Amino acid sequence: MNRYPLWKYATIAVALLLALLYAMPNLFGFAQVVQVSAAKREVKVDAATLERVQEALKSAGAAPGLLALEGTAVQARFDSTEDQLHAKDALQHALNPNASDPDYIVAMNQVSRAPAWLNKINSRPMYLGLDLRGGVHFMLQVDMRAAITKRLDTMASDIRVKLREKDVRHNGVSRSGDAIEVRASDAATLEAARAVIRDTQADLQIEQPAGGDLRLVAALKPQALQQVQTDAVKQNINTLHKRVNELGVAEPVIQQQGVDRIVVQLPGVQDPTQAKELIGRTATLEVRLVDEAARQSGVMAGADVFPERGRDGSVTPIPVKRQVVLTGDRFNGADATKDENGRAAVSVNLDKAGGKVMRDVTRENLKKQMAIILFERGKGEAISVATIQGEFSDRFQITGSFTSAETNNLAILIRSGSLAAPMEIIEERTIGPSLGAANIEKGFYSVMWGFVVICLFMCVYYVMFGAFSSLALAFNLLLLVAVLSMLQATLTLPGMAAMALALGMAIDANVLINERIREELRGGASPQAAIHAGYDRAWATILDSNVTSLIAGLALLAFGSGPVRGFAVVHCIGILTSMFSAVFFSRGVVNLWYGRRKKLKTVSIGTVWRPEGGQQLPAADE
Repeated sequence: MNRYPLWKYATIAVALLLALLYAMPNLFGFAQVVQVSAAKREVKVDAATLERVQEALKSAGAAPGLLALEGTAVQARFDSTEDQLHAKDALQHALNPNASDPDYIVAMNQVSRAPAWLNKINSRPMYLGLDLRGGVHFMLQVDMRAAITKRLDTMASDIRVKLREKDVRHNGVSRSGDAIEVRASDAATLEAARAVIRDTQADLQIEQPAGGDLRLVAALKPQALQQVQTDAVKQNINTLHKRVNELGVAEPVIQQQGVDRIVVQLPGVQDPTQAKELIGRTATLEVRLVDEAARQSGVMAGADVFPERGRDGSVTPIPVKRQVVLTGDRFNGADATKDENGRAAVSVNLDKAGGKVMRDVTRENLKKQMAIILFERGKGEAISVATIQGEFSDRFQITGSFTSAETNNLAILIRSGSLAAPMEIIEERTIGPSLGAANIEKGFYSVMWGFVVICLFMCVYYVMFGAFSSLALAFNLLLLVAVLSMLQATLTLPGMAAMALALGMAIDANVLINERIREELRGGASPQAAIHAGYDRAWATILDSNVTSLIAGLALLAFGSGPVRGFAVVHCIGILTSMFSAVFFSRGVVNLWYGRRKKLKTVSIGTVWRPEGGQQLPAADE
């Protein structure tokens, strides 16, 4: 009656083995690491770099516990944060003597101390959030108005190209507010332009204003407008991922919060300066023609004016045409380089569509000036103004009053992709590793003491069945940690609170089972029949209570954000693991202990009273 087939015990054994293997890396903790990676594409990190790092650390008296070349970076491990900071300063001075033009990125990080053989089977510790590990937190606000404007500018540029290809002689295509205006000299041309726009720009709705004006007004459809805003956040998140990768930061958290905000968390990063420099530079680029007439006459009324910074610090106003030739989303790649005069420059690659536009514009505007406008925090600056000397397409150089460090950062910004819209840092926090360690200690003790008290109560109240329940609870905790590690979920303080809550909810299922067995015994059932009925009849109640809790957890996961989602993830996984451990695992242990006893007369489940006569039944095994 109470015997498991062999395959069920094999399932439990495999689950227990996998749980041990995948939960084990969390026991080894993290080592403080100084990581050296290349700041320029021409700089290689290899065995020679490893030797330079070793010599620099030896000269500074900083002895790492482990020094190795890991992929494209050199990692030096230390036992304390103080040693890590000392080594970081020493390497910064030794590897980057010219601070304004660094060859290497020297960053502080943390890595797991788990043995290499665990990494080979993809057994890694859980990610730790900022509140447990320390690091840097940014919240950025996306400028949705700028996203719409940029999208319309790009569409206007594409319309000009298509009209030129179809040989439609229009009188001008320009963005006016939240719409694109196309002007023509006659009705036939206007109708031809309408057909081109309708066939090539499905996201635009076209109207012809009343009054006999020979112009079309094209605006984004409502669903397209919503899509532009959604795509803007997604593109910015992808761009931020690439920028963070340039920093060599492991385990970043970059996610949307609300409609127009993005949260960037860099656990383990204790020096936020460079992270803020790249992430905070929420720049977008535009290519425009200089308004020669306005520049010569000094009348700037019909042009957009941006300042140009000279090498001597002087500022010159540059009037440019409002028509945008190219936006940053046409840029495919960039490298910091030198021009023919040895000045710092950025070599830029364009995509196919951008190259075609650039070829047409440069062919038609020889000997005229073109400006590269850099927008940051809603303000634009002409970073490069040059005369078009010849026709070119998909590759050109940006030159200006740059230092080498500035060209490196600009190249990274372009390589990582254009932002769909500017962003502003509206919140910034730095959490030290010592605070994170204190939070880990407090969270660990809360879970540990909660587990101990629950086990003591169960053993006192249910005796042997309490011990079985405690074993199931320990297995549930082990399985929960293992699943979180396998999924590489990020554990935060709210997540540890959910873990403590999961223990209480998991033991609740065993309480239901134990009380059901007691009821069967009070009703006169034999011990074997009581055990069998107790598990079978308690299952429906356990399932109902866990499903309702799971629905609440899924709602928190779907509609919550930040710490709420961290709580919800652990909560949902804890419910699933508790159903497996409290019912399947605990029944397997009970069956192993009692199932083979053919003449079982009593079970150790505490005191059982029969209501009719108040008779106390034995609580000990026979």
